[in-house]
Amino acid sequence: MEQGSRWREWRWQLRHRIRTLDGMERHFRLTPEEREALGAASGRFPVAITPYYAALMDPDDPRDPLRRTLVPLPDERLARPGEEEDPLGEERDRVVPGLIHRYPDRVALLAIDRCATYCRYCTRSRLLGGGLGTRHWEGAIDYIAAHPGIRDVLITGGDPLLLGTGRLASLLERLRAIPHVELLRIGTKIPMVLPMRITKKLARTLRRFHPLVVSLHATHPRELTPEVERALARLMDAGIMLGSQTVLLRGVNDDADTLRALMRGLLRNRVRPYYLYQCDPIAGTGHFRTPVALARNLIDALRGHVSGYAVPTLVIDAPGGGGKIPIAPDGIVGRDGDRLLLRNHQGRFFHYDDALE
Repeated sequence: MEQGSRWREWRWQLRHRIRTLDGMERHFRLTPEEREALGAASGRFPVAITPYYAALMDPDDPRDPLRRTLVPLPDERLARPGEEEDPLGEERDRVVPGLIHRYPDRVALLAIDRCATYCRYCTRSRLLGGGLGTRHWEGAIDYIAAHPGIRDVLITGGDPLLLGTGRLASLLERLRAIPHVELLRIGTKIPMVLPMRITKKLARTLRRFHPLVVSLHATHPRELTPEVERALARLMDAGIMLGSQTVLLRGVNDDADTLRALMRGLLRNRVRPYYLYQCDPIAGTGHFRTPVALARNLIDALRGHVSGYAVPTLVIDAPGGGGKIPIAPDGIVGRDGDRLLLRNHQGRFFHYDDALE
């Protein structure tokens, strides 16, 4: 089989990921800063880019938004106040290896410690490639089965869609067999960076486990290629609910036009924009984070300009394990007696009768 045709094989894409400085040099015209950072990153947090995703990047422009998310910069080695390796306190809520129980009715099962690509702002960079394996599944499943208050299981990682289809089905079957588990979710970036993984066989397999939600990590409208759109359609046509989660990133998607295009594109592909995250304070990510005031303004810039279905909820995942806290512009400006003073997306003011009893 010729290499050109093998491009569409997901395992071929994984085997040919760009992972070394030499590989990066063959695909990109690297800046001295990128070259320096790539040399330092090899022993800390792995670098990997699928050939498919690399082809979406400008090889000559270090400011290319997709390139910024995956090619290291020296800023990764800068420590800033408030940054931590585990800013969300997940280790505190780890009840057994690979299982985080923070909310009363749901858990996050870290099914795998690998990804197809490694985002430089990853919340779990401390764990990726660390040899977690899948041996911990037994203890996690036993814990879930023993706690009837758990109704929702998020399968995450790493990226669980890197598991072989049979192995993934085995995990889903065991979780679905627990009577009190009502909802299964899969958190993934695979459809955006390795769309050829979404095979007909995978879609047929996943549809056996309804209700099932796939939460997509979507970053930029340029990700919505014809290949990705076909992958999303395959999942939707299998009856799988799709939602998106987007991290707000400086120099990548922190402007109104980019976010509008992304949210409209997702909705056009039957994906419900769900969360817009303020970037977590992971060690070495200060160059990605934006002011919260900007994030609030961007939500304002979406409201009234895109369908309400296309407006995600802006959240901060509170450091120290506080969970997701909505941070949204407040349309209630004040009160005048029995009337509320409201402000709309245009900055115009309106009254609403709200008599107190």
